[in-house]
Amino acid sequence: MSDSTFYVTTPIYYVNDAPHIGHGYTTVMGDIITRWHRQRGENVWYLTGTDEHGQKVLRKAEENGVSPQDWVDKLVEDEWRPMLATIDVANDDFIRTTEQRHIDGSKAFWTALYERDAVYKGNFEGHYSVSAEEFVSEEDVAEGEGDDEGFKVSKLDGSRVELVAEENYFFRLSDYQQKLLDLYESQPDFIQPESARNEVISFVSRGLRDLSISRSTFDWGIEVPWDDKHVMYVWIEALLNYATAVGYGTDPERFAKVWPADIHLVGKDIARFHAVIWPAMLMAAGEPVPHRVFAHGWLLVGGQKMSKSKANGIRPDELVDTFGSDAYRYYFARALTFGSDGSISWEDINARYHAELANGFGNLASRVAAMIGKYFDGVLPATGAVTVPEQMVIDVVAKAVAEADAAIEAIAPHDALNAIWRIVDELNGYLTEQAPWKVAKDDPDSDRLATILVTAAEGLRVLAVLLNPVMPMSSAALWDSLGAEPSLGALDAQRIDDVATWGQLPAGTTITKPPSLFPRIEAPAE
Repeated sequence: MSDSTFYVTTPIYYVNDAPHIGHGYTTVMGDIITRWHRQRGENVWYLTGTDEHGQKVLRKAEENGVSPQDWVDKLVEDEWRPMLATIDVANDDFIRTTEQRHIDGSKAFWTALYERDAVYKGNFEGHYSVSAEEFVSEEDVAEGEGDDEGFKVSKLDGSRVELVAEENYFFRLSDYQQKLLDLYESQPDFIQPESARNEVISFVSRGLRDLSISRSTFDWGIEVPWDDKHVMYVWIEALLNYATAVGYGTDPERFAKVWPADIHLVGKDIARFHAVIWPAMLMAAGEPVPHRVFAHGWLLVGGQKMSKSKANGIRPDELVDTFGSDAYRYYFARALTFGSDGSISWEDINARYHAELANGFGNLASRVAAMIGKYFDGVLPATGAVTVPEQMVIDVVAKAVAEADAAIEAIAPHDALNAIWRIVDELNGYLTEQAPWKVAKDDPDSDRLATILVTAAEGLRVLAVLLNPVMPMSSAALWDSLGAEPSLGALDAQRIDDVATWGQLPAGTTITKPPSLFPRIEAPAE
């Protein structure tokens, strides 16, 4: 095993309200990717967390008559941490930007920028979106319509903007235009997918302006180390979490071991912050840039991007309470192409749950165990000769494992699941064609029946390992049903590079019928 760390991050989520499934989407995809890499035997560190400063949080707290610290504390403990348990996420760390380690690390980073002459004091006058916590250039401002009539709005996301004038510190972003373009050329996969890469290159090629990076009209934020009249602009501070969480400014040995990040997972609407401003800041501070920034698409409900204002921000627990966490994780990984926008609906989730999980995978596991119980008293028999149909199963499994592993490497969990599901389909087709129930009736004394059921059980062993990063609860139940742990060890200890090796379940293994992995349910209408 390599001593290097595979370090993956989600964005830190802005704590002004409860999470919706858009937040859960990014977090689950990162969880699937990192769990898979753990099953490769790699050292993995998976970070998520919350962004808790800024004017929007301050105003929300004031509206609710509490301090901003009390407001974020309650939301984090009542909403954001519980979401991770709801969708069964195995993150290694959870950072809050109000933590001392982040405050200390952020101040250390800003000091490095200051000492390298990457920041200077100036005056800012222009438009600011409190909703997006973003400065908006004049060309991106329009007159509002409908409910926004009489207001200026951002063309970027439709949020209302305010005209602000204040003394700020500025980051010399304009110095990094060519350096960034050189980065994109030398690391073609630095920003993915291709659509995001093209947009970022186009944006940088048009020219970069120096960036206002502090605020001086409110105090809910981290003070600029050399000037307590200013707090750090929330976006600039938030980006630093990826470094401060692994020791920047507080634990140099830890930081040197883990940094740079392997993958920053972000929504496409914040790709520019991560692929333009963040690497420029790191260059300015003399630190390595991350290996990859992957910008996924939006979840669309009724053809619209989810948002609280449109009342289509579905909470993760609304789906999990109906379908369970494994089905939730499976649906978003299988039904949507990670990197593109994708539409979801209750009807589609319900249809896939029953067709693919209950009837396809769950029924397969149940009937294999039932037949071994019926024909061999629940004990896995010794296999007979491998014939052409069995070799076809073995070949499909080997190819699917290789393709799934390559897909995870390419940050394409949807392609990985498509490859894995070919094993489910192959095993179901194999049982239908080989008809073990007919063999048991027509030729009970041959070893053909044993060969068929051992082949099916081996296929299920492979599926338990491959699906463990995606559906850990049902995979654990399947592993237990196969009686695999006494001879093969814990499910989490199984390795991707060895899973296709055939014949690992020994004869004599006790097979038990699992509880229904995906029982039929009545899903509510959308």
